[in-house]
Amino acid sequence: NLPTALSTMHLYPVNAAAARVSEDATAWGYREAVWSGVIAGIDPDPANADVVRQWAREYWHDLHPYSMGGAYVNYIGEDEHQDRVRATYRHNYDRLAEVKRKYDPDNLFHANQNIRPAVGEAA
Repeated sequence: NLPTALSTMHLYPVNAAAARVSEDATAWGYREAVWSGVIAGIDPDPANADVVRQWAREYWHDLHPYSMGGAYVNYIGEDEHQDRVRATYRHNYDRLAEVKRKYDPDNLFHANQNIRPAVGEAA
């Protein structure tokens, strides 16, 4: 039920080298994942933007119950809510927020999928 001929969904295997790294070695918290998916609603005609956007959101909504709950951080959009960002970093979020508190307590680097500094005084 693609809304346009250019719309698609890609699956990428992520269970090789990524699975051999400890989950706390980097920010990414889904080392046991097997697949990563990207839903791409594409049409060069801006008049189709609403139908393409609706298709992509409904597709994500239908698949999400079968997912691990997060995402690969580069796949989520800037309009994602903070709870989605936290779910994406999983159990690493609190550790990353502590690093942010120490090195960027004023949240200067806040663009994209922001990790907010942990509450408290900077270390």
